[in-house]
Amino acid sequence: MRAWSVRTPGPVEGEPLVRVERPVPEPAGDELLVRVRACGVCRTDLHITEGDLPVHRPGVVPGHEVVGEVVALGPAARDFTVGDRVGVAWLRHTDGTCAYCRRGAENLCPASAYTGWDADGGYAGYTTVPAPFAHRLPDALDDVAAAPLLCAGIIGHRALKRAALPPGGRLGLYGFGGSAHLCAQVALAQGARVHVVTRGAAARRLALDLGAASAQDLDTAPPEPLDSAILFAPVGDLVPVALRALDRGGVLSVAGIHLTDVPPLHYATDLFYEREIRSVTANTREDAREFLALAARHDVRATTHTYGMPDAPRALRDLKAGAFDGAAVLVNEG
Repeated sequence: MRAWSVRTPGPVEGEPLVRVERPVPEPAGDELLVRVRACGVCRTDLHITEGDLPVHRPGVVPGHEVVGEVVALGPAARDFTVGDRVGVAWLRHTDGTCAYCRRGAENLCPASAYTGWDADGGYAGYTTVPAPFAHRLPDALDDVAAAPLLCAGIIGHRALKRAALPPGGRLGLYGFGGSAHLCAQVALAQGARVHVVTRGAAARRLALDLGAASAQDLDTAPPEPLDSAILFAPVGDLVPVALRALDRGGVLSVAGIHLTDVPPLHYATDLFYEREIRSVTANTREDAREFLALAARHDVRATTHTYGMPDAPRALRDLKAGAFDGAAVLVNEG
């Protein structure tokens, strides 16, 4: 099969991704073999490709927003059959026995493993996933529409929960890409007032089209104090900016797996009055199930831009450049 491999992490303007021939993987144990039909392009793929995240698997195939068809089952696989449509997401494995797993925080499991980082992902013709970590997808969503939900949507949902937004509250979203534009739809459906702060004019237009109360450039503060904020842009300089936009008792949730350095915070202006900052680490399978149910209930839809699988490097370059609103999705032909 043809696949994209991270040969040597580096700027996507170079050639860190190379097209390679790999054998179709054999599903072992409880794994499913999945023929990839579509794979979303996530900012985490960019961080892995460019080396912002440490190498876990040399030559890894990125991609963890995979929609595909089960074509074979490992000898211990259960609950799925050949022909089922499944989603393959970021979280691939936890040990199920550590203190974190036992208390329902499997996202913090020290033995956790991730699709497209620890194991080959969806920038390929086929991938594998342990059956307990595969997801059934809403029938109403086609492959391209479903793909961004599998990380961008799930992580946005967890970030929204971590932000502790009160009912009918005022939410600020800093950055408005694949994850934020899905998170905004959930928050709006739940009665929030959403204010977006982002650099791209197209992203600001999309925010207003989706129902945001305001959409500002990065140099303009939201028009009212915020109860909660989520930082989606991987820019540490925005942490104090977002904190200062919070009302008393407000919470800032930082959604990314990678963030540039945060400048010094000033207690009186940034943190006093019980403002909080919280990080977000991966997700649990329960987060995924919750979000997919919410997406179906509220008709949450990704704004998508499709690329053929051979165009994966261009999709990553366009993501880095902010060349599109919403999310990019790679599509396998045939």
